[in-house]
Amino acid sequence: MNRFQWTYKKRRFKKIGNHLSVRFPFYIKNHQYISIGDNFSCLWNTRLEAWDRYYDQVFTPEIIIGNNVSLNSDVHIGCIDKVVIGNNVLMASRIFINDHSHGEISAEALQLPPVQRPLVSKGPVIIEDNVWIGEGVSILSGVTIGKNSIIGANAVVTQSFPPNSVIGGIPARLIKML
Repeated sequence: MNRFQWTYKKRRFKKIGNHLSVRFPFYIKNHQYISIGDNFSCLWNTRLEAWDRYYDQVFTPEIIIGNNVSLNSDVHIGCIDKVVIGNNVLMASRIFINDHSHGEISAEALQLPPVQRPLVSKGPVIIEDNVWIGEGVSILSGVTIGKNSIIGANAVVTQSFPPNSVIGGIPARLIKML
């Protein structure tokens, strides 16, 4: 998307706040399902993907980004259900947040190539206020990250954590409480 397209598309978001700073390229799929709050900033190669159709599946995705959210480069957010990012969230580079996957792990699903497997979600991804997400983190479906938490670099988050958690590892585990 170039600057001209951004000016046009900005009006087509579900909600768009004031004082946005966006570096291009910036990739959006189905902006009508995406809400962005005030004081949003992102660097290069941000991808916000709200999938409403995949083969014969129909979804009503929702990506909600709060106020004062800052994303570094190469952040990818994918959604068929719901992804909520609270206020005052800071994300480093190369972060992947996704509320779905290609198929369930079953004998029937394995008969299909991965790209043809139905998309499934274990639930929304909720990142509460004042969370700091380190470089290279992956956050998968059905996860809630409590407010004031810190996620260490390269963690793979597959379960929820309470507020004030310091999280790290593969799979991510609680390191300590703040």
